[in-house]
Amino acid sequence: MARPVLLPTYGRAALLGWLVCSSAVAATVQVDVSDAEGRPLSDAVVFLDSPEARKLARPLADAEMVQEGRQFVPAVLVVPTGTSVTFPNRDKVRHHVYSFSPAKKFELKLYSGTPSNPVVFDQQGVVVLGCNIHDRMVGWVVVVDTPFFGRTAAGTGRLQIDNVPPDRYTLRTWHSRMPVGAAALEQPLVVPATGSSQTAVRVTGLQP
Repeated sequence: MARPVLLPTYGRAALLGWLVCSSAVAATVQVDVSDAEGRPLSDAVVFLDSPEARKLARPLADAEMVQEGRQFVPAVLVVPTGTSVTFPNRDKVRHHVYSFSPAKKFELKLYSGTPSNPVVFDQQGVVVLGCNIHDRMVGWVVVVDTPFFGRTAAGTGRLQIDNVPPDRYTLRTWHSRMPVGAAALEQPLVVPATGSSQTAVRVTGLQP
């Protein structure tokens, strides 16, 4: 029978300390986003930024933006930096997807089905997508350096982010109806060690 391995006293203390720290309860952040008239704003991208959050960011294992009904679905996709995104074409017509945005310039020439090589979004920023064949098709990939992100819900304009470690964050909010090239809105947010944090964001200057 294998003999148990005994940690020295300082080793056991360090291990116990690590277990206590890792079991700390994180907080829930609730964000309500509205437009200039106070109406709930759906599909707003909200994310929490901090030096520690950047260290925790990891690429998603499976992300896609579908072309269906001659639209990008979802119209707005949020992914952490380094995520590979596939672009399946489920229409009966071919599409030609491209972007000239500084955060990611790429081109998927006229195709059906799913291209064999996904697109890696390796730089933070907003990437505007188009189709050379169908001018009305517009989509956005928002690339963030944090694991704490999401889009506000339809009807309520609300987003809940769970398991957020206590820290001082910059809360950033972006919407596709903001002027092209506009930076995300910023406001400070302190997340407590336990419980919840609630805040509201009002986005003005939206385009029709």
